[in-house]
Amino acid sequence: MKLARLNNKAEIFYTVQGEGKNLGKPSIFLRTSLCNLHCIWCDTDYTWNWENTPFETTKNVKYRREEYIEELSPKEAAEIVMQYPCKHVVLTGGEPMMQQEALCEVIEYLKAQDDYTFEVETNGTLPPSERFDELVDQFNVSPKLANSNNSEKIREKPKALKHFSQSAKSNFKFVLSQEEDLNEILSLIEKYNINPAAVYLMPEGVSEVELKRKQSWLVEICKTHGFNYTDRLHIHIYGAKRGV
Repeated sequence: MKLARLNNKAEIFYTVQGEGKNLGKPSIFLRTSLCNLHCIWCDTDYTWNWENTPFETTKNVKYRREEYIEELSPKEAAEIVMQYPCKHVVLTGGEPMMQQEALCEVIEYLKAQDDYTFEVETNGTLPPSERFDELVDQFNVSPKLANSNNSEKIREKPKALKHFSQSAKSNFKFVLSQEEDLNEILSLIEKYNINPAAVYLMPEGVSEVELKRKQSWLVEICKTHGFNYTDRLHIHIYGAKRGV
């Protein structure tokens, strides 16, 4: 399986969940490499923005693919996870659901050792296999908006979104750059019959200043529509750093 590489090893680390329903929960993060979208503001673009590709980001940086991918077997990845004193795992990326088969093996290996729980962070373009769906406890679905600079054709996949909207395991996180993004979010919620109580709105930003600038109007939107507000706790604690 292909994982992101950090400090010459797989990017698997112990921290607290910084976003969404489990904000503040001690968690082990396992970051996969590769993604099927290319968000202009992505803060993990080292998982996909390779040299000689046409994609643009606000960081304007390209990465050498061979330097940013760590290849491990599912068992090797699981054994790294087991080194940490925690039983809650967040599978993130990139887009982890591009590697469902390998991640199923990771999950099954860990569940055979102890009572692990798993949440998956996904852009909501790929539906889970039956096996993967059964193994995962929670899906954090983050459909991308026009502000991501992805075309509607590739960022909105009805089959996947219909599946997630009908699943009790799913929560939906939307990233807002400006107040005008709300209209697009409301349209998606209506189109796919998403439960407002399962919706989390998060400000786009990689610094405390950026996040705080958007908090006041975003909280008011949440109050008006019955959505949940989620911050980016890790940014406030650690700043825009990897592996924390």
